[in-house]
Amino acid sequence: MAVPDFQALMLPVLKCAAQGEMTVSDCVQKAIEEFNLSSDEVNKLLPSGKQTYLNNRTHWAKFYLSRAKLVELVSRGRFRITQRGKDLLATAPTKISKKTLETYPEYLEWWNSVGSNPDGGQASAPIASASTSDSSTPEEEIEASHRALLAQLKAEIIDRVQTISPAAFEQLIIDLLLKMGYGGGRADMGEAIGKPGDGGIDGVIKEDPLGLDIVYIQAKRYASDHAIGRPEIQNFSGSLDGVGATKGIYVTLSSFTTGARDYAKSPSGDFIWGCIVFGA
Repeated sequence: MAVPDFQALMLPVLKCAAQGEMTVSDCVQKAIEEFNLSSDEVNKLLPSGKQTYLNNRTHWAKFYLSRAKLVELVSRGRFRITQRGKDLLATAPTKISKKTLETYPEYLEWWNSVGSNPDGGQASAPIASASTSDSSTPEEEIEASHRALLAQLKAEIIDRVQTISPAAFEQLIIDLLLKMGYGGGRADMGEAIGKPGDGGIDGVIKEDPLGLDIVYIQAKRYASDHAIGRPEIQNFSGSLDGVGATKGIYVTLSSFTTGARDYAKSPSGDFIWGCIVFGA
């Protein structure tokens, strides 16, 4: 038989993840057994020659399941089934497809976010198989693939960052802000200081060599459904006031409520504010 497409692999991958912490390679082996694939089918390479069709499509199946919160990343390269995934398997589905995933709001939110053009119209949705559309030009297929890969990369980076320790996350944010140009881009100008009793300050970046102009950082590694509200920004404001700060940046992987953004823009003190979302 032909190598199954990524939608046909969704159910086998979910069943694979139900057996414990798995990798894509683990699920590829399960798929080989389930679909009784031949050696030629297993080893058939994509046109790039760098990956097999089976591995590529299994990876995409896992990725789409993760957007619907049916599986979750537990460490680098390893994932497992969620309670939602277990509930779905309990219904004894005969297959899982994108139509199935569309019943989950997190999947729809992600799908809409990567399937929209800047002008508000709907663009081609991310593609995950080697097939092309008869109605699309080669340029359109390349653009859709590029957008899909960027969306996948972004989502997987956020998923991976969610698995690191709070201290590692704070250091990551300091390093990233330095790369963005804060502190002149010099590594010795930034420091992560978050620890118990840190007073709500997770890091500092010196804007001048003497340390007379300092940007104070608070970094929160919240899940995407935990929006930062006005009270949390007000608490950060109090922390800045406590150290006599004039500049503060609040960073999150989730989002900010309207109230939080409005407070950050208001003349609530002699502060220069920045609210950054690295997961939106």
